[in-house]
Amino acid sequence: MTEICRIQNVELAGEGDYIILHREGGGAIRFHALWLRDNALDVRTRSPQNGQRLIMIDDIPLNTKITAATLDAPDRLTVEFQPEERSVSYSLRWLQEHSYDIAREHSVGWLDSSVEIWDKALTNRVPTADFETVKRDKEALAIWLGDIRRFGFAKMTGGPIKSGALLGVAALFGFVRETNYGKWFEVRAEVTPTNLAFTSAGLQAHTDNPYRDPVPTMQILYALENSATGGDSLVVDGFKAAKCLQERNPEHFEILARYNARYEYAGQSGVCLQARKPMIELEPDGELVGVRFNNRSIAPVTDVPFDKMPDYYVAYRALSEIINDPAMAVSFRLEPGDCFIVDNTRVLHARNAYSGHGTRWLQGCYPDKDGLLSTLATLEQENLGINDA
Repeated sequence: MTEICRIQNVELAGEGDYIILHREGGGAIRFHALWLRDNALDVRTRSPQNGQRLIMIDDIPLNTKITAATLDAPDRLTVEFQPEERSVSYSLRWLQEHSYDIAREHSVGWLDSSVEIWDKALTNRVPTADFETVKRDKEALAIWLGDIRRFGFAKMTGGPIKSGALLGVAALFGFVRETNYGKWFEVRAEVTPTNLAFTSAGLQAHTDNPYRDPVPTMQILYALENSATGGDSLVVDGFKAAKCLQERNPEHFEILARYNARYEYAGQSGVCLQARKPMIELEPDGELVGVRFNNRSIAPVTDVPFDKMPDYYVAYRALSEIINDPAMAVSFRLEPGDCFIVDNTRVLHARNAYSGHGTRWLQGCYPDKDGLLSTLATLEQENLGINDA
């Protein structure tokens, strides 16, 4: 985000095609006439009730020009548009917060500044919150949700020990996505399991349901019983693993980001889920935004050219070896009433095998990340007293 500075003066430039805001201490930021008109915050352009646009882009004349721009105390800029003969006022702070006149020289695989990658060293400071505390304290909830955004996972302790309690955790910030597994699902050994997760076997670190499009963005795993020997939970930062791969061999990173893998699940009657997505997902500007990795659900890969397939498998193996490295994993044990939540687009989770002695009963569900981020943004705005009007 652009640093907020006092604006000394405004200059009309490009025959009215754009303006230049000159900042105190040096530097300037520019805004085009069409961008300013499209992003007007007046009541004729945006609904005062919900902030949504009341006009279409077609309604803005293509020959829109700025005929005047005036600084108004203490933090306002008034712009005159032609041919509409429209006068619109803007917050200078809002304009600086939404500046697009900045250098964007990102390297492939760059990460958002809100993300912190990690490895086993995080074991002694696993982000954790108490259920009752975050339920009554908005600040504590904001800190916990902020940790999930930062690290991609967090624990919660002290929850009620009853079936379905995980929905109360999801309700703290959002909504649950129902799938063929139900609104929530049981994670315990079954006689005829429909998924290997429903056995006592150990599981390699993986992201859940890569065969869905869109993939579930968050997952909660909630412990109701855990007296079995073994069965500790593990999490691995997929972004850290991808960055390690890139540092060791950029070509391996590139091939897993360039070509789609294929994933499939048909373990239940009437269910056949398929998706084709890359193991490493990048935005068009190179930002690393997703990892899909699940050895149990990968289908035959057919989107890689014949001459590239050997390299693809070398890269796939290299990523798997990084993920399996004990130095990458944070491990912990869940007691009844404990749970953990992962960003399923980033963090892989796993468990150690457990014995047939005692019981291990977890429940899982898939909340949506947009609800979590919305709740967090609202809490942060309330705390900062932000007003964009």
